[in-house]
Amino acid sequence: MNLQVLQEVTAFIWQEGDMLDHGEYDAWLALWAEKGTYIIPIDPNEEDFDNTLNYAYDDAHMRQKRVQRLIGGESISTSPRPRTVRTLSRFRVLADDGSRVTVRCAQNLREFRKDVLKHYSADIVYDLVRSEGGFSIERKLVRLINSDDALAGIGYIL
Repeated sequence: MNLQVLQEVTAFIWQEGDMLDHGEYDAWLALWAEKGTYIIPIDPNEEDFDNTLNYAYDDAHMRQKRVQRLIGGESISTSPRPRTVRTLSRFRVLADDGSRVTVRCAQNLREFRKDVLKHYSADIVYDLVRSEGGFSIERKLVRLINSDDALAGIGYIL
């Protein structure tokens, strides 16, 4: 195991989580590779994302639209704006070929909105591409462990 790579990807993913919790969506969008995909399958065991229903299956255009809905005030799920705190842990480098790194980690996210506290846990797999000064996200796959609890009215990015 290359501890330097583990430290680098962990710092990158922690930074992404901090950006999301603090609503730094332009900076978050800049983390993505041009053809990157953000995927949240309804069925956590699903592998065929093209031919099944997903909570999210976003390319660059759809990520931009998602951010516009979150900050534009057009979505009822964003008013009042939910506050989130996520904890990312249990990082494991699954593959590293020198130009791409695949990392799996756990995410526990707490959402507070309208005096209600919700909790979502997920396994996340990141496919990262090395770029100047760090990484770009080629794919972020969020597998909710409690996907039976529908993500109705979610006003943030997992």
